[in-house]
Amino acid sequence: MLKELIDQFYSDNHKDRDQKRFYITDAGRCGRAIFFKFKNVPRQELEPRMLRLFDHGDYIQMQILNSLFSLGIVRASEIRIPPQEIISGRADAIITLDNELYVVDFKSMNSMIFKRLEEPKEENVNQLQLYLHYFKIPKGILLYVNKDTSDLKEFLVKYDKVKAVKLLEDLTKLKSKIDTDIVPERIPGYPDDWQCRYCQFKSICKTAGEKALNWNDFREKIESIKENGN
Repeated sequence: MLKELIDQFYSDNHKDRDQKRFYITDAGRCGRAIFFKFKNVPRQELEPRMLRLFDHGDYIQMQILNSLFSLGIVRASEIRIPPQEIISGRADAIITLDNELYVVDFKSMNSMIFKRLEEPKEENVNQLQLYLHYFKIPKGILLYVNKDTSDLKEFLVKYDKVKAVKLLEDLTKLKSKIDTDIVPERIPGYPDDWQCRYCQFKSICKTAGEKALNWNDFREKIESIKENGN
């Protein structure tokens, strides 16, 4: 009854959207998965339970942001990077501490992951590096929130120009592959990399194999497989 209605609400309101530009969260991520998103390849749908967890994390982060506003240190929130041709993104907050500006990015997680966290996650650092790059701010803070206990962990991240430029160069190369219909090769850590474990494109990635390949040829192959029921 009510559960089914709520589940359907979450499913209907989190439909996959056409992706035309990279998100900053794509920086350093699996190029093949991003390629499939751009090409609107059918993917494994997320369960409504997971979607509710995402919403819960957003709510917790909003509470933290409200406390920063109360402290009077927020200079901007939910601020978009300057318009770019291939990438878009929105930082959680820019604050002032001891007369210095910092970009702050919030991340929420469960207790199991939080307890093991001794250094910032690489994918989060990548994202923050690009915010620092575009906002021309030399320091940032990754603030992790335990969704179960509300405990906090923070990590200072300094701007690394070499890293930021490399991330943007990699995205530019990936955009070229997307435009020319070349499916990227698998990531080196396949299939044990954390991205593989949670990937919505597991099945099609396995079918594609290890090497880069032509998208149009591969699309014909998978359409033929569907038609033959194999």
